[in-house]
Amino acid sequence: MSRIGKKAIAIPAGVTVDVKGSSVKVTGPKGTLELECVSGIDVKVDAEAKQVIVDNPKPDARQFKALHGTMRSLVNNMVTGVSVGYEKKMQIFGTGYNLKEQNGKLILQVGFCHTVDLAIPKGVTIEIKTPATRGNDVPAAFTLLCSDKQVLGQFAAVIRKVRPPEPYKGKGIRYADEVVRRKVGKAFASGG
Repeated sequence: MSRIGKKAIAIPAGVTVDVKGSSVKVTGPKGTLELECVSGIDVKVDAEAKQVIVDNPKPDARQFKALHGTMRSLVNNMVTGVSVGYEKKMQIFGTGYNLKEQNGKLILQVGFCHTVDLAIPKGVTIEIKTPATRGNDVPAAFTLLCSDKQVLGQFAAVIRKVRPPEPYKGKGIRYADEVVRRKVGKAFASGG
């Protein structure tokens, strides 16, 4: 029995969960999300207790044992996403690096001879706090907001992959809570 899978998911006020066959649909103030559950894992809504229960009818089967906690986490992420939402804070370090949002695209100027245009996925909104870096100390900062955790994480990874932080000066795109391990550059011996 999965320790995570057997926990019930509380349904917050303003959120509705509909289960039809193996399809789970969660609707809330931040939007609507759908998930096709694995056949063999049962999802039930307890309207009186206001909670969702993910059940594994075959606890001895290895495949369903592995998927029990995963399905519960996915449904929990959907409930959290439509009620509270998810955010990912990011920073860009490097002199002259900047970003802007234009016509449904995120336009990055990060040290290449050209700009990098990334299409913003449906449901993702971007809040730009600082559009351009100021020297090496003040980074450009922005926040990604979305109700779907998977879409948000994937788009953040795509942005970071454009210019990952390099270990010598720390220039590049990184998550706000990311720690970049720095290396010491070459030390030149003084000639005598």
